[in-house]
Order: sequence, then structure tokens, then C-alpha cells
Amino acid sequence: MKLDILNAFDSSSLLKEFNANSSKSIASSALAKLKVPNKKTEKYRYFDIEPLVSKDWKICETKEQSPEASGKKIVIENGALLNSGDIDGVTVELAEFSDIDAEHFDGLYFLSHLMAAKAIVIRCSKDCSLDIEHIYTSNECLINYRVVILVDANTHCQISDSFKGEAKDSFILSGYDIFVSRDASLKFIKTHTLNSANYTPIFTSRYKVDSNANLKLSSFDFAFDNGLNIFRVDLKDSANIDASHLLYATDSAKYGIVSEIVHEGKSSTSSQIAKSILDKKARGIFDALIRVQNSAKWTKAHQNSKSVLLNSGAYMASKPQLEIYIDDLEASHGSTTGQLDNKQLFYLQSRGIAKDDARKMLILAFAHEIIATVDDEYLANKIYAQFEQAYYGTYELDCMKTCVGCEESILGNE
Repeated sequence: MKLDILNAFDSSSLLKEFNANSSKSIASSALAKLKVPNKKTEKYRYFDIEPLVSKDWKICETKEQSPEASGKKIVIENGALLNSGDIDGVTVELAEFSDIDAEHFDGLYFLSHLMAAKAIVIRCSKDCSLDIEHIYTSNECLINYRVVILVDANTHCQISDSFKGEAKDSFILSGYDIFVSRDASLKFIKTHTLNSANYTPIFTSRYKVDSNANLKLSSFDFAFDNGLNIFRVDLKDSANIDASHLLYATDSAKYGIVSEIVHEGKSSTSSQIAKSILDKKARGIFDALIRVQNSAKWTKAHQNSKSVLLNSGAYMASKPQLEIYIDDLEASHGSTTGQLDNKQLFYLQSRGIAKDDARKMLILAFAHEIIATVDDEYLANKIYAQFEQAYYGTYELDCMKTCVGCEESILGNE
């Protein structure tokens, strides 16, 4: 299937094309309006989307099966539920899902819902901690699936999201619909190392944070090839999101974040910080909008992007944005892009540290602020290891532990 041909279809034709029932009419109507993205689509202007949507894809079929129910890890292989885990207070099932975000800005979000007959629905009814592992092994195909997470009221959860496998020349179209109920909290930690000549992932998600609820969203992407994380967040009264993103990209990778955070309720708060480390001919993307509706009095919204370019061929597309329709609020945004400070490198070398090791220390210090937001020591150490393996080719935790407090010097502010 060539995805770009879907732009000629109307809403009813899209439903027929994917054998979707009327509950998916929101998705078909929105896709007919937004269209499958192309190189002129604003949200994809820094990402090379044309080869993905114009290629004639074989669709990877996921057959319903009886998954295992053991351990503390939920495993999804090529979009199929392989292991639902055995976790107290957590239920996992395949179910039709129609609570689609009609206001989402991304056409691929709606296409993904149309293509997925059923979603993997994870409900957390008790305080819990769980892992979700995605495995990709099918080559040269389009792998589409949806995951829904429901966190019940007064429930506090931590979810670690990880990926493995190769799936050469495949296109992963997936994402989450996450609902954090009143007075609940979710820590969602995504770690993804994308090797070269691998699959191309576009994860397009939606997060709904209800009144007095809290979402802590942490993403760590180490990319040698192209990929994109797209999400939209709705915040109700006194809801909060704390989003932090770390990107290391090298070779000719184009990778990053496209997001919208929408303040709908009073006294809602958001904090979004992104740090990007770009080497060789990599392109980093941070295209992020915070919108404050006229119903969201006393909002606090802060957004910042900081990037380090390690090579003259690297490029950062940083576009933090505020869209505000009310006066009673506190808001800020900013963006900084720079290179390693030669004075700091010279200082470290004058203390007997080799140049390569000095560069490494400054880069690890720059990344430390984001990794340190993960308060689970075991997970944080895994992230340290994956980042250092991607950046330096080896892992030396002791070096990372000494790299604290150097951030300002890295961008040449001292």
C-alpha cells in the first residue's frame, strides 16, 4: 500500500478501505481533512516523510493469539501481544478503541487508528511498576499497532518503555493513547537506541491528564537513523506534565520531537525541556507548541531547548512556541544552540586529560541533567549505559558520576 494515495479518499471511503466500523468515523473524518503528510506539511518540514508515504508497503499482519501471562514485562512483537505479564493490579487485553483524540494535529495518528482493528489496552488499577518491551523482527513491511494505557483515579504508576530488534527497511507506525485519571500519577520513561540501516519509527501519541493528576514524561533517543516522536497533551484543572527529552543523533539521522501541550484547565502546569547532542551530519528536531486556552487561568508553562553541535555538518531545527489566549499566567520559552567551549576543553587538557576524554566529560555532563530526572536508580544506570554506548562506544559509569555542574560551560556561557 502506498499511503499517499489515501489523500484521494473521502471519510466513508477510508472506513471501507480499512474495514473499520462507524466508531472510527472520527479518525476517518480527521484524516480526510488533514491528509497523509507530505514534504509540505508544516509538522514534517524538517523530516524526510516522502519516501515513507510514497513507498508501496507490505502490511505486517498481526494475528490474535493467546499471550503468555508471566513475569513483570509486557512484550509486544511486531505489533502482536506476546506476553501480558502477571502484574498485580494490571490487566491487559485486546479491545476495540474508539476514544480517539479528535483535536490531534497529526494525520498519521488517525491513520494508525484506522489501520488498527484492535488496540492493546493496559489498565492500572493499583499502584504498580511495569516494563513494556517492543520487539521488531519483520523486514520490509509496515508495522502498525496502538497501545492504550488507563491509569485509574488515585493510582500511581511507573512504566518503562524499551525497544529491540532490527526489522530492516520497515516502517513502524504506532503510538500511545494514555489517560491519567483524577488524582493519579504516571511516570513514563521511554528509551530507544535506533541503529543505522534499521527500521524507521514514527510514534504518534496522545496524553490526557485529568484534574489534579500528574504525568512525568521522559524520553531518551539515541539515533543513527531517522525517526520521529509526535504527541499531543491535554491538561485539565490543576493537572501537570513534566516532559524531558534527551537526543543523541549521528551519521545522517533526522530525529526529534514534534509536540503540542494544551492547557485547558485552571492552574495547570507544564515544563518541557529538550537537550540534543548532534554529530556528523545529523539533524535534530524540536518543534514544540504550548497552547494556553482562555479557560486556563493561572497556568504555569515553561519550555526550553538546548543543543550541542559536535560537527559543522550537524543541524538543529529548534522551534519552541507559545500560543496564549489569556493574561493571568506565568510562561517562558527559549532555545540555545552552540558548540563545545574550547576554553573548557583546554582547561581539562591542562589538567592532564586527553582531548577525546575531555570532550566526553563535557558531553556526559550536558546529558546528565535529563538522565538525572529519572529517580529510579536501576533505570537511570541503564540509560547512562545506553547513552555512553551510543556516543562513545563503551560504557564507563564512574566517568558519568563525576560529570556534574558543567552545563553552562558547555554552551560557552562562562
